[in-house]
Amino acid sequence: MVEQSTPLAIVVLAAGKGTRMKSDLHKVLHPIAGRPMLEHLLDSAAALAPQRQVVVAGHGREQLERALGSRATIAVQEPQLGTGHAVQQAEAALAGFSGDVLILYGDVPFVSTETMQAMIHRLHAEDSPAVVVLGFEPEDPLQYGRVLAHDDGRIAMMVEYKDASEEQRACRLCNSGLMAVKSADLFGLLARVGNENAQGEYYLVDIVNVATLDGQSCAVIVTPDPGEVGGINSRGELAEAEARWQSRRRIAAMADGATLIAPETVFFAWDTNLGRDVTVEPNVVFGPGVTVANDVTIHAFSHLEGATIETGVSVGPYARLRPGTVLREGSKVGNFVEIKNAELGEGAKANHLTYVGDATVGASANLGAGTITCNYDGYFKHRTVIGERAFIGSNSALVAPVRIGADAIVAAGSTVTRDVGDGELRLVRGEQLVKPGWADRFHDAMKKKKAEKSAS
Repeated sequence: MVEQSTPLAIVVLAAGKGTRMKSDLHKVLHPIAGRPMLEHLLDSAAALAPQRQVVVAGHGREQLERALGSRATIAVQEPQLGTGHAVQQAEAALAGFSGDVLILYGDVPFVSTETMQAMIHRLHAEDSPAVVVLGFEPEDPLQYGRVLAHDDGRIAMMVEYKDASEEQRACRLCNSGLMAVKSADLFGLLARVGNENAQGEYYLVDIVNVATLDGQSCAVIVTPDPGEVGGINSRGELAEAEARWQSRRRIAAMADGATLIAPETVFFAWDTNLGRDVTVEPNVVFGPGVTVANDVTIHAFSHLEGATIETGVSVGPYARLRPGTVLREGSKVGNFVEIKNAELGEGAKANHLTYVGDATVGASANLGAGTITCNYDGYFKHRTVIGERAFIGSNSALVAPVRIGADAIVAAGSTVTRDVGDGELRLVRGEQLVKPGWADRFHDAMKKKKAEKSAS
């Protein structure tokens, strides 16, 4: 948590329709690394301990209300008349607030806490600028608005691309749209912004020009990473943002002591936590909520979500760990095994072709190939408990609720519907019937019948 000497409020603009996404889901709720892009942004801002958070919404505001709950106030912009008009809609939510206001964009999710802090710090510099703008210098400035600034960072003028002259467009310093403003100044400046421009909109950037005409100074700071302020407006840009995030996360994982055999094929979630000396083989996907301790091997083509994996565990290949999975130290989950809401005790093994759902498996227990915990009766889930050192033979079905005792043995091919005591053998099979010579007589009769049919 970063200590703030002045109270802080966050205003996030998220009123755009997101038409280029072609989606019923609000644009800022589309996930990157398994987390809505808006949540990435709010998490970075949370480190600054804002006293108030306001999200300005328009289309799809009901989705934002459900996603955010009481964590932020929703201000409605209807109709959408530009970015300046959008920020004005937050005035009521900020009534009585005295401090700094940080203006962010919900579709610009990767602005770092450090950059936000730098903007606020600049706002309180000795020259006391009225507005601080975050600028960037992309390889191709495209149609971004321009920041015309002096060498010391004081802004002479800001202009949107459509209103800029060719000379102004030659400037390479672009406006990210992010600003820091003192609450005492913000809404007074916005009230004086007009819409005499190519778009007929009320531009947020014009508060800089208004303040400058009043003789107040405004300043720009420049992020060294243009990707930090990249907006996401389409599925293609969403995929590009995902790729950038994954690339950085893979590098960080390896720097922290994990081995990724084919890094470009491994996908992390926003909260994946890997220990040291973890080996991740190709084509592994981590969903949210996975914690992996030291000295673990995740074999190829495995999918993990909501799982806790302790030291020395081996997973996969082709394993699926679903939410609620806990693998204790030294346990093993092999190929084509699915675990859900279940715990495998220390040294327990489910080596292949097994489903373990809603179960507790004791230390050193062994689940043979084809073992299934039958946990669902069509209405309710039921739990299976397997004791320490129990041995479950191949192709066994354990019909929950059921308890298998410590050191018990369930013979291969059994369907177990009643509890098995400690040290017991449970064998549930139909009696084998043997008819000597029956198969030979059957083959002879069928061959004769086939030959007669061919001759006719």
